[in-house]
Amino acid sequence: MKVIISVEFFPELESRLPTDVEIIRVDRDGNFDGDASDAEVYFSAGLLQPEVLDRVLNAAPAVRWQHTPSAGVNHLLTPTSLARDLILTNGAGVHAIPIAEFVLALILDRAKDLRKLHERQTEHQWDYRWKDGIFLQELSEATVLIIGAGGIGQAIAERASGFGMRVWGSRKTPAPHPHFEKVVGATEWYDLLPEADFVVLALPLTPETHNIINAEVLRSLKRSAYLINIARGALVDEAALFTALSEGWIAGAGIDAFVTEPLPSDNSLWSAPNLFVTPHISWSSARTRTRSVDLFLDNLQRFRTGQPLRNIVDRHAGY
Repeated sequence: MKVIISVEFFPELESRLPTDVEIIRVDRDGNFDGDASDAEVYFSAGLLQPEVLDRVLNAAPAVRWQHTPSAGVNHLLTPTSLARDLILTNGAGVHAIPIAEFVLALILDRAKDLRKLHERQTEHQWDYRWKDGIFLQELSEATVLIIGAGGIGQAIAERASGFGMRVWGSRKTPAPHPHFEKVVGATEWYDLLPEADFVVLALPLTPETHNIINAEVLRSLKRSAYLINIARGALVDEAALFTALSEGWIAGAGIDAFVTEPLPSDNSLWSAPNLFVTPHISWSSARTRTRSVDLFLDNLQRFRTGQPLRNIVDRHAGY
């Protein structure tokens, strides 16, 4: 059996694949180090560019299963891919821990004003904030609304509830969960916006969720609310977000995903007030890579023995 492996995962996989598996390496531009025409499996790079995916699939017509280390798959649903009878599996679950920890770091940064305190340190200022009538915030009893109560959302909820926060969630098929005070349906979260101190986006990007955070939603939040996006950039109307921050509709935002990545140096969001820009890195952890490789190897064994694969994506639903 031939397996196409992205060069970024080759070092971890080379010694762990069965000896009868032939590896064809592919780089981020879609260049192979061998003949991929009869390869059946493709382990792609994370955040693969759509045109590179098409190039690989066109050169590998025998591929029947593609695995992506990413949780989101919107960038992989090209017409070329959808026209093929492919099984697509994703990395759902492998990123939940680091992303959840990253979200809590952003929440704590907002509540404890850590960046402002560091700024005071660089200025050699011993700043008693309460002299200005400004206090740091407690997370206990603050409300976090997690839009997208899947695996990542649940990991965020578990950690937020550990701080004593009120945790609300939303998902397409709501069901009770021990770490959520309540879980509502896919559109019912609108009614919860006025009470939310933090809003976290942890849902997939689909045609229905594109620009789900727009001017109307941002105006519905209280002025002290804080928005966090660790999912996909196009969930947020970035022009509306810039206006909301500039005009003080909300207190701030921590954004780890943008419509265009890398974020262009001349993009106005770099200078938006009270915006914490991070380079789509919330998933990052050495242990994430280990879990990604373990998941792929388990699925490869399943694929070879005709067993059901884990994390199969509904390509037409988009998740």
